[in-house]
Amino acid sequence: MSETSSSKFAKLHALPLGEARWTNGFWADRFKQCCEVMVPAMHRLMTETERPRYLGNFEVALGLVEGRHRGPKWNDGDFYKWLEAAAATYAFTKDEQLDRQMDEAIDLIARTQEKDGYIHTDVQIAQRAGNAEVKRFGNPMDFEMYNMGHLITASIIHRRATGKDSLLSRGLEAADFLAKTFDHPTPEIARHGICPSHLMALVELARETNDRTYLDLALKLLNMRDLVAKGDDDNQDRVPLRKESRAVGHAVRGTYLWAGAADIVAETGDTTLLDPLHRIWDDLVHHKLYITGGCGALYDGASPDGAIDQKTITRVHQAFGRDWQLPHSTAHNETCAAVGNLLWNWRLFQITGDAKFADVVEWTLYNSVLAGINLAGDAFFYTNTLRQLDPPPLETRWPKQRQKTLGCFCCPPNVVRTIAQASTYAYATSDRGLTIVLYGGSTLDTRDVKLTQETNYPWNGRVKITVDRAPSSDYSLSLRIPGWAKCASIRINGKATPDSPQPATIHEIRRTWKAGDVVELELPMPVRIVEAHPYVEETRNQVAVLRGPIVYCLESVDLPDGVRVLDVRLPRDAQLTARHDEDLLSGVTVIEGKAVSDPSGEWKDQLYRDFASTASSAKAIDLRLIPYYAWDNRGKSEMSVWLPLAR
Repeated sequence: MSETSSSKFAKLHALPLGEARWTNGFWADRFKQCCEVMVPAMHRLMTETERPRYLGNFEVALGLVEGRHRGPKWNDGDFYKWLEAAAATYAFTKDEQLDRQMDEAIDLIARTQEKDGYIHTDVQIAQRAGNAEVKRFGNPMDFEMYNMGHLITASIIHRRATGKDSLLSRGLEAADFLAKTFDHPTPEIARHGICPSHLMALVELARETNDRTYLDLALKLLNMRDLVAKGDDDNQDRVPLRKESRAVGHAVRGTYLWAGAADIVAETGDTTLLDPLHRIWDDLVHHKLYITGGCGALYDGASPDGAIDQKTITRVHQAFGRDWQLPHSTAHNETCAAVGNLLWNWRLFQITGDAKFADVVEWTLYNSVLAGINLAGDAFFYTNTLRQLDPPPLETRWPKQRQKTLGCFCCPPNVVRTIAQASTYAYATSDRGLTIVLYGGSTLDTRDVKLTQETNYPWNGRVKITVDRAPSSDYSLSLRIPGWAKCASIRINGKATPDSPQPATIHEIRRTWKAGDVVELELPMPVRIVEAHPYVEETRNQVAVLRGPIVYCLESVDLPDGVRVLDVRLPRDAQLTARHDEDLLSGVTVIEGKAVSDPSGEWKDQLYRDFASTASSAKAIDLRLIPYYAWDNRGKSEMSVWLPLAR
């Protein structure tokens, strides 16, 4: 979404939608499915009336049909996210039917929006029904500003994709309404910036219109949070952002806030915002980030946990939790938090040019974001556990298998809009040239350079880049070398480069390029067995298996009859090999080897028992691991990312 070509304080600049196109391979397949399955299926769902309404709420708000508001208060925002995804795919497909569907929806939105720019169907429906107690911005938990933020974002993408101003005019009206309503912020209205999608939206609106007014508004709404007198970590306003040093509170609201703040930094260079973003990032990545890139470990937490003044402790939903607190079976990891983490890290990468942020973008995209949707493209996870047991150790409120509909539907359109725009994360530009951030079969055509990328990434690390057009003077072609990629090598027109690219860096190649030049990047992808910090108590004496950017898991579908996931132990000297299986799970590379089935027997009502070696009952079994994002696509099953080591 962030088009930072004119952002003065960004070292790297995202490319406009459409300049990079997936052509074949992993991401091309997912984008094709996004166009043909995800966007159409979600449109059908959102125009139904039997389940919680999306587009139908606008019809009720207009009085076209009788009824009440159905679904959560943020359902408007969910529909705007679908519009954003639809517009992003239209930028490439120019599908006339999709264009008509968007026009019909935009017409309904335009008629629903009130003359002063206000639009929020939950409040409008209540007021139409004569409920005088329901006021505009009467309750911070009504998510009015959040919904308007997603409207503004969708309006920008729609204009970039179609060239039309029909939705952008609605976004401008909403932004102008927010400017008037919050012209003089007070502590009483300061809490209304919950889950602040509006910060990213307003900065992007300033970029799109070249009107600094909207950037100033974003900064005002960010600073408004400091007025909150009795805030809490559930809304990230207990401690002013500029004084914060830890990743605390609600994972979605936090990552959205930090992404919005990073957008402001890219335009203003405000180090009083950038410094805490670095501190928070360090805390999250070093203490609270799952190996899949997921974050927000707890269904419900308390913060500040263990505070001396107990009156300051509040309940936090979808909480980051304590340092090192990363449970497997009860992991929350809302899919929206993964998207928020991606958005935040992408912005930090552009500001700093530091490859470590791009590593998190890739890691999160391949694992925790893609895990939120099934391989068919029409069922979704709200939460993303790292271990699934049957029966589970605790009954939690979200389904254990992906669902076509969810009572809270914020995650599905978030995933779809992310996949629809994934090509915008593949490349970035700077004053020196072009940086390749994500590897995948693609073409790039900008004013300065045109190139073709060929690869079977992420299944192997061989990448071929052909220069089709380049400037006549020195120009930098920079390659992101992932942090896991040791012993990477580069060849230009068949000749090895003298300097070896280092992991977790942006490797710059500066020269005068000519059409036909070929760069070959080799990223070795050995199978890696990884352990966690010993303070992560849930993972003691357990390991995870990774290859390239992909996290793997064990699924019970691949085990012999009678063997449970918890029975499987990995030998300490395990020899694991990778094999691509084109017929499995839409084509994946699996990891195979030998493991040990070591059943623990029946526990009944025992919490503890005498330890006894079970070596006599242990037996060797064949092991097959699949990519984590692909689990739960073969029926009900158990699953685990972390595997205990053999005794």
